Amino acid sequence: MVVFRLRRDHRRRFIILFLSLAGFIIYRHFGGQSGKMRRNRSTGLRVNSSQFTLGGEQFCILGGSLHYFRVPRAYWKDRMMKMKACGLNTITVDVPWSLHQPEKEEFSFQEGHDLESFLHLATEVGLWVILRPGPYVGSDLDLGGLPSWLLRDKEMRLRTTYPGFLAAVCVYFNKLIPKVVPFQFKKGGPIIAIQVENKYGSHGRDGKYMSFLKEALLERGISELLLTSDNHEGLKYGGIEGALRALNLQKINYDDIRYLKTVQSNSPMLVMELWTGRSDGWGGLHHSFPAEDLVAVAREALRQGMSINLHLFHGGTNFGFINGAMAYPSYKALVTSYDYDAPLSEAGEYTPKYHLLRDLLSRFNRETLPVMPSIRWKEEYEPAIMFQHLSLWDALPYTHKPFKSNLPINMENLPVNNGNGQAYGYTLYETVIITGGFLKSGHNIKDRALVFVNQSFIGIFYQRNLELAVSDDKGKRTLSLLIENCGRVHYGKDMDDQRKGIVGDILLNNVPLRDFTIYSLDMTSDFFDRLYSAPWKFPPNKPSFPGFFQGRIFVNGYPSDTFIKLPGWSKGVIFINGQNIGRYWDAGPQQALFLPGPFLNSGMNQVSSYEYLLTSFRRMDLYRQVSTIAVIYTHLF
Repeated sequence: MVVFRLRRDHRRRFIILFLSLAGFIIYRHFGGQSGKMRRNRSTGLRVNSSQFTLGGEQFCILGGSLHYFRVPRAYWKDRMMKMKACGLNTITVDVPWSLHQPEKEEFSFQEGHDLESFLHLATEVGLWVILRPGPYVGSDLDLGGLPSWLLRDKEMRLRTTYPGFLAAVCVYFNKLIPKVVPFQFKKGGPIIAIQVENKYGSHGRDGKYMSFLKEALLERGISELLLTSDNHEGLKYGGIEGALRALNLQKINYDDIRYLKTVQSNSPMLVMELWTGRSDGWGGLHHSFPAEDLVAVAREALRQGMSINLHLFHGGTNFGFINGAMAYPSYKALVTSYDYDAPLSEAGEYTPKYHLLRDLLSRFNRETLPVMPSIRWKEEYEPAIMFQHLSLWDALPYTHKPFKSNLPINMENLPVNNGNGQAYGYTLYETVIITGGFLKSGHNIKDRALVFVNQSFIGIFYQRNLELAVSDDKGKRTLSLLIENCGRVHYGKDMDDQRKGIVGDILLNNVPLRDFTIYSLDMTSDFFDRLYSAPWKFPPNKPSFPGFFQGRIFVNGYPSDTFIKLPGWSKGVIFINGQNIGRYWDAGPQQALFLPGPFLNSGMNQVSSYEYLLTSFRRMDLYRQVSTIAVIYTHLF
């Protein structure tokens, strides 16, 4: 009798436990979303009136752009929750082809590129999604987010109906689109709209191209609202039948608004990109857009019944070599920081723009806004002492095997990376000369070259310096040109002309140089792994350059966010525990690099750097900076 009673008690507890778990799962799946996420899923985002409807209910898009590839994965949810707390209901997501298909036969949807996990988080936080799958997204990325291996085809015409481009798009879409189809609104997911291409009206007039992309999306299962997005100059040419036209602006242009009302009457108005700031270029000034001006534009747009998307709500960081470049008025590569003067700073901190926007958007939310998440602690660590040095010349035997070529070959067509060429980093071209004279680049150096004779530095080729003098010594000498890809142009008519390295003849006394030995220095994790067996030495007082340096950072306790300052260093790249955190350059305006806590380990951390023109300094300062990135920039002026 006692045994029976015990078994019955166990059975009762098991049933209670089972019901509790089932209830929790049901709550997480159906009740975990905010009330605004629980809508009739039979009809998606509709545009057949002056206001959007979603699930049959009136809906105003209060959106913000957030680039998952510029934010550490550990911080995705933090940034989304800060969006939600600001009063936004939608997140706009750009999907960069170049990061998801770095090689023709290689796709990457893991770790920091895990788009599906990002979309799951958006649902968990309670944000709708506008997806921008490209193939071109712009986003101030290298080549606008297009993979550089496309340029191996000398006839390639990007963003057109050129067969080679469309074939590559189809392969990419065959992999990407099935991953996002289940996340559409009518299937229970957060995606309420899909953008076709980006700002195409400012780039081309190929209507067949846009039609092809539209059909490519529909054929692969996209069923939500389609839209296009264009600036003022492209608004008349970027639209496509069956897709809502949206506009981009920083200040209200009433002519554009009237035009849209004419071509799509009785449709809602969407400002797809309300620019909250802009990116900076190396050697230029830091740009900002006053908070009061931004809020005034947002207030006026909302007053007129428009929906808006803040581009960007949070910028993040150009980790690695992903930064793009501007072509006009002259070439200028973008800095590592993608702070953008956005409402949420590069380090995820609140700015005056955030607080003013939160006050404004609270009036357009029926529910009380969530509490603002706390700011993450920033820590100041001891300076990192760089105690090992390896000159570039000593490192060459440990890099990719060099190859010979009579003619110079551009970076993208080098026979490396499984036939995909070199996407980023540096390339070294060496040849033998027997005379001195005048060396002319003829605009065939892309983008910046350090020039050496017998490993002795003689000068730099860049956009405005096209000629160097070579001393007239006797005998054979090795001429070396170390070329940096500073970033491909991300927007405009020059995108087909973005091959890097040496892209044409280099002349010595008007005679083309020939017979090159070429080294690919792509600075990947595999590249650095090969260097560990090289003969590293303690840095001399005047280390040779270019060179590699290694050091350590000790973190006591749980790692916190910090910034790296490099006093006395000139130009190069920093790696923390193998993670490329970006470029530095004393040309400014950026004066420090953001180092997120998730990139650090508790205890010892490895620091590696590649430096162009190092002086005698051998330390890096890591410091706490609680204010916005703009305060760092003011150290320049």
